[in-house]
Amino acid sequence: MTTPSTAHRPYTRRISQIERGYLNAAATGTPQLIQMVVEGEGPIDPDALRAAVATATRANPGLAVRRRAALWRADGPLPPVTELPAGTGGFDAPFFHRDLDVVTGPVCEVGLVNGSRTRLVVRASHIVTDGRGLRMWLADVFRALRGEDPLGADAVVDDTHFRTAAGTVPPAPPPARIPRLPAILGTGSADGTALWLGRTVAGTPSAVTARVAAVLARHLPGDTGRVIVPVDLRRHDREVRSTANLTAQLVLDLARDDDWRTLHGRIVRALVHKREVAALSRDFLRDNPFANSLREAQELDGSSFPCTAIITDHGQVDTDELSTAEFRPTAFRTLPMLVPYAEMFLSACRIGEVTELTLSCRDRPGAREAGEALLDALEHALAGADRPAPAPTTSPHEDAPPCP
Repeated sequence: MTTPSTAHRPYTRRISQIERGYLNAAATGTPQLIQMVVEGEGPIDPDALRAAVATATRANPGLAVRRRAALWRADGPLPPVTELPAGTGGFDAPFFHRDLDVVTGPVCEVGLVNGSRTRLVVRASHIVTDGRGLRMWLADVFRALRGEDPLGADAVVDDTHFRTAAGTVPPAPPPARIPRLPAILGTGSADGTALWLGRTVAGTPSAVTARVAAVLARHLPGDTGRVIVPVDLRRHDREVRSTANLTAQLVLDLARDDDWRTLHGRIVRALVHKREVAALSRDFLRDNPFANSLREAQELDGSSFPCTAIITDHGQVDTDELSTAEFRPTAFRTLPMLVPYAEMFLSACRIGEVTELTLSCRDRPGAREAGEALLDALEHALAGADRPAPAPTTSPHEDAPPCP
């Protein structure tokens, strides 16, 4: 299935059901942002980067939209490029915590640190794009830096296109509402600030999502828990190039004794039965397993959660795609956002022969220590993992699902 190009008319598309979920999440006061960090050797010229960002955004106009009633319209500002001080080594600077306004724009921005190591930071509103869409745009930025033509992604379809493309989808019962689960990472009041903890794991094991979920199961404070696995709807029509937010969700219930093979099998069966598409056909409020109103979502105070974690696997990062004649990437990671109804967000990607894990949670007393202990357990499980495993034939995972 193909969609017509928008090259000869202004880029405008309807705000989708998925994107409205993220607008609701933002209304709770929790910024809905994707942040990707590329580190490497060799400089990136700031002026050349600004020109490349402009070229890439013209080819991917969804990264320059603003909200206009029920529509996104590409009449917003281009993503600005901010040069950050060479000493910006951690992620405590205000740049990493400020929100982006989808009404005024910009909906995307870039930070650049040139020093002994170069760091490129891309921040975008998750309301208007997802991880796959942002990586399309980022790849075009580097194509422009290399003097190549961008591939572009200007389709104006939304999730309804992919529901049709998926064909027959067996109905699935909505997940049951479950009591809120006590926090695993720390105790006491959380200040709403994101705490990001990272770990580099030697090796690139298969079935990372299931292996991470199995480790979480053993850390549950009770007998059961619940995780969400984001799924990229583009898998149902790979000819469409779009930077829109096209991430749906699989809800996966955990028991303390679940092993990764059991969980991996359940994920594969859910993908085969297109459960993430079935979820889009449910009544968003009545059948939502986390909150049935904005008021109920706002009452989630960060002390207990109806979802233990969101787990996303960004797959293999193509280092050639993010290179120039002067710059060679050596590390790639994401800084996952906080989600009102989930205690933590775990993101994985593979670059070269290592797996990068990043955990985000609310900063509270004991959270850092508990998070590091959890990463210790995850590193042990992944580093000792056997490579062979039954794996999906698709690469479904993306970013956080919509919040009620």
